[in-house]
Amino acid sequence: MKLVRTLIAAAVALTAATAALADINVGVVLSLTGPGSGLGIPMQKQLALFPKTIAGEKVNLIILDDASDPGKGVSDTRRLITEDKVDVILGSCLTPVAAAMAPVAAESKVLQIAASPVGVPPGQDQWLFRLPQGNDVMAHAMFQHMKKQGVKTVGFLGYTDAYGELWLKAAEAEAAKNGIKIVGVERFARTDTSVTPQALKLTSANPDAMLVVASGSGAAMPEKAIVERGFKGKIYQTHAAATPDLVRIGGKDVEGTFVVSGPAVVADQLPDSHPSKKASIDFVTNYEKANGPGSRNQFAGHSYDFAITMEKIVPVALKKGKPGTPEFRSAMRDAMETMGRTVFAHGVMNWTKEDHWGYTNETGVMLVVKDGKFVVAQ
Repeated sequence: MKLVRTLIAAAVALTAATAALADINVGVVLSLTGPGSGLGIPMQKQLALFPKTIAGEKVNLIILDDASDPGKGVSDTRRLITEDKVDVILGSCLTPVAAAMAPVAAESKVLQIAASPVGVPPGQDQWLFRLPQGNDVMAHAMFQHMKKQGVKTVGFLGYTDAYGELWLKAAEAEAAKNGIKIVGVERFARTDTSVTPQALKLTSANPDAMLVVASGSGAAMPEKAIVERGFKGKIYQTHAAATPDLVRIGGKDVEGTFVVSGPAVVADQLPDSHPSKKASIDFVTNYEKANGPGSRNQFAGHSYDFAITMEKIVPVALKKGKPGTPEFRSAMRDAMETMGRTVFAHGVMNWTKEDHWGYTNETGVMLVVKDGKFVVAQ
């Protein structure tokens, strides 16, 4: 009888140990091919440095390619939830894809941490949080800079999709606050290979500055079109363009361009007093050690910040549930809302129940392309 009790106790202990070491399955949906690959590939490279364990639990990363297509992003999300039983999903790096994924994740009550500034209708982001800075926050930094530069009029050339629409709304609000007038609005699709008609209309309006709203490698084409039409004013780009692809493809045509960004890509230029300097330096040092000098990237920084987030919320969630259970997934979501002030490579985050964006207006850093490199603008 004593032997039986011993065997039963051993079996219970083994079961408990197995449960305690249950794997955390992390689903990742990124644009590794298509127009958004310039954003997704750097994120994937940073994820190669993701911790193998968190709070003693093994972490499995399941990375899928959405091919820069919202429909593929949805099918990837469904697979991750139904087949891979993921506890959390990171993605996508493209706003239209992340927006398409959001209802699927919410319906299944799986935490989605977007790597793009995706907007959803009020009250529908209970399971959606964002790693990038909101467009309102970045527009604030951009239009403050325009005002200091003496800009009075702006032409807007942006995507026809959700990213372009959200930026247009943010730009209109910040322009009004700073006494700046938007004198022309032109749109184009991500798949367009030319914006000559739109560029002609905007340059004929002769604004003091142009705001280009595009992402990754796709951000260079519209700017080159504006320059080729003879525009001599200032040109601004959004944080989705703060990648090496803008300079690589744009060449001399993007020299002098102002780009709003998080602090991660200019880690070494931040003052010692900046709260994100330590994290930014750590991100840049390790990323460039793995991928080469000058390879730092805005979107790779979001993958770095995702690891910080997971290392903070997982220990909290483990107190309420085991990986693979609804309780664990709900606890992770709740932990996001109560994690408090957290220093990221991209700024200081403070998600709350009311705010699933988290960043403040002090977040945006204005950069300028100088000699083919991003430097902090004066």
